[in-house]
Order: sequence, then structure tokens, then C-alpha cells
Amino acid sequence: MQRSNSLAISFLMTLSLVLLNENTSAEQLNFKKIVIDPNVGKVCYAVTAADVDGDNLLDVVAISEREAMWYRNPDWKKHIMISDAVTKDHVCITAGDIDEDGKVDFAMGAGWPTSGGEIFWINRGESLEKPWVVHPIGAEAWTHRMRFADVLGTGRDQLVVSPLNGDANNGIRLLAFPIPEQPAATTWAPKIMARSLNRVHNHWHIHSASPDQPESTIVASQEGLSLVQRAADGSFAVTEISEGAPGKQPTQRGSGEVKMGTFAGQVLLATIEPMHGNQVVVYLGGALNNQMQRIVLDESFAQGHAIWCTDLDGDGKDEVVAAHRQRKTDGTPPGIYLYRASDASGNRWERTQLDAPIACEDIWCDDFNGDGRLDILAGGRTTHDVNLYLNQTPSQIGTRVPRRD
Repeated sequence: MQRSNSLAISFLMTLSLVLLNENTSAEQLNFKKIVIDPNVGKVCYAVTAADVDGDNLLDVVAISEREAMWYRNPDWKKHIMISDAVTKDHVCITAGDIDEDGKVDFAMGAGWPTSGGEIFWINRGESLEKPWVVHPIGAEAWTHRMRFADVLGTGRDQLVVSPLNGDANNGIRLLAFPIPEQPAATTWAPKIMARSLNRVHNHWHIHSASPDQPESTIVASQEGLSLVQRAADGSFAVTEISEGAPGKQPTQRGSGEVKMGTFAGQVLLATIEPMHGNQVVVYLGGALNNQMQRIVLDESFAQGHAIWCTDLDGDGKDEVVAAHRQRKTDGTPPGIYLYRASDASGNRWERTQLDAPIACEDIWCDDFNGDGRLDILAGGRTTHDVNLYLNQTPSQIGTRVPRRD
């Protein structure tokens, strides 16, 4: 049985991004804020990290409604890859070496929300100062999120795309696009992974134990959290992990965001529930199944829209980074918050504010300065900004590379 605990969160003050913690035995979290771009466009829809220029430093990548850009590490100079090259709005982006030339490319989705759902990829032009070249992949109405993963077990990643809405009679088509040998000259033919889920806001992939085994997919939808796995005969099975938030209306139930991590040897899932909802939730358990304990960390969000879980302080237990993008009814501006377990079991958590106001649309955690600590990258919606929060926590922790976007 799934259990639900609503916890009393300690609402703590922040000062110069030093995040004070009531648990005095725990190390203070300390971040240095760098404003990468104060005005990226009308909306920063997504952020990610990639080594674009090949100098072994992760660069910041972001998309607005009409542009895709990268910011060179460490001077953070802005480089526009494409501008007004496809139908507005850009909505998602993911990095990968699509043409296998040893340099990073990007798959993207545009035409948001309903203008065709264009799916395409870009590779660099004559130089990194020139516009990148756009290549079509396909189209799927309501295309909303995409990530690379080998869900077919072929030994090479596919592009997995989740639309937000299905048609009048069916759920969304969760699609896996195998990359052709000649990706710029060949049609990409998708495989349908699932058709039973509705209002799918995001998905996440799980590394397989063996390189010749397909990766699994966790989907956050109106139906809650679902595990999508490929069987030996090539079919896909959808298994419920959790119903998510309860509610009578579709907009009141299910899950909207999901990331996977670890907590003292247990599986940890971090979610926003329901879609664009008010709850920050974690699931803890020895295995990924419907027996995981559901723990509500916060019920005060207004349009929760970004979440991540990662070990920020090197104690072997992931923290949760979560954000909302609208002002609360009490006047509290939108912002980014960190949640840190205050007991060994993960039943009690403390909350600290990382930054406000930022109407955060997306978050990505990675090691941007190579110091072994995981940093936080965030993009804003109505605040239009891209910010990097460098982790200054004293302990040196080995970099745990996050699952690529």
C-alpha cells in the first residue's frame, strides 16, 4: 500500500545564498549565483548542459520561444544557434551526438502548444559563430518533452518524445525514434511505446544494469507515475507506481514532474503533483514499485513546474530541488527551494529558499566548474532569466553524473 505523510516543513531564511539549516550536525549549503542571461526572451522553456566547444567544460544551453542558445563556460558569452528557424514556440531540447561526428548536436521540439508539434535536430554550421543547420525528424501534436535513451535495447540511444495531450479517443503516443544511419537524409520512423496515458507532462529514463538491456521510462501523467518497459518480444508494458495526487478532476490528480535519485541505498523519486500543482512529493522504497512510501514535502506551491534530486552535500542522500513559477495567493513570489532530510529514514525534511523571485520553468543539475560538487541551473518563465547557482558547500564530493536530458 502507498502511504502518504504530510510533513511540517521548517521555513528558513536565506542570506547571500548561504542556506541555513536547523539540523546543526549537517553542513550548511552555500551557493554563488551567476546571472547567465537576465533576459533570454519572453520565456525560458528549458535548460540543459553540454560541452559545445569541446574544451571539457560544460556549457549552459537554453531555449526561448524563438531561439536556441549556448553560453560558453566560464565567460558565459552568449552564442545563438538558431533564431526564428522553425515554428514558434520552442518547448524542449536534449543533447546527443546524433551524426556520430564526436561533437554534440541537439534534438528539439517546437510549434508549442498545438501548431504541428515539430520535432527536429540541429548541428553546427561552418563554425560555432555561424547559425546551426536544422534537420526535420517528424511531427507530433503537443510535443512537450524529449530525452535520449536506449529504450529499445539496440545499443544506441533513441530519441524518446512525450506529447502533453493525446487525441479525442486515445492517450498520448509515447514515441521512440531510432536514429537512422544518415540522420540528415533519412526519415526517422518512430516506435510507439504507450497509448494509455493522458496529460503527460514529463518523463525520465532509468539506466539498465546491462548495456544490452533496454532502459526503462518513468512517466508523470494524469494517471500518476507509470513505469514503461520493453519486453523480450518487443512489446511495451505500462505498470503503475503511484496514482499521484488524488482529485476528482483530471487537473487535480496525478503527477506532473518526475526525477529519480537515491537516498541511503533506497530508490528516491521526486515529483510535482498534480501537473502544475501545489505539492512537492518524494517516494522512497527499496525498489521501484507501488509499495514506495509517498511523503509530501510541501503543499504551498503555485504552479510547481521544475524538480530535481541530487546529492548536494556529499552525505549519500539526495536533496530535492523544486520550484514554482507563479506568485502565491499570500503574495509570496515564485522561487526555487531546497529540501533536505533531517532524519536517517527520510520521513522528515527541512526546506530552505535558494532564490526568489524567479518564475522557474526548468532546472538542470550538473558540475559546471569541475570541483566535484553538483551545481544548479535554472530558467525563468515570466522572469525571463537564466541563472547558475555554483555549489560552494565545503565538502568535496565525487561528481555523480546526472542522467542526460
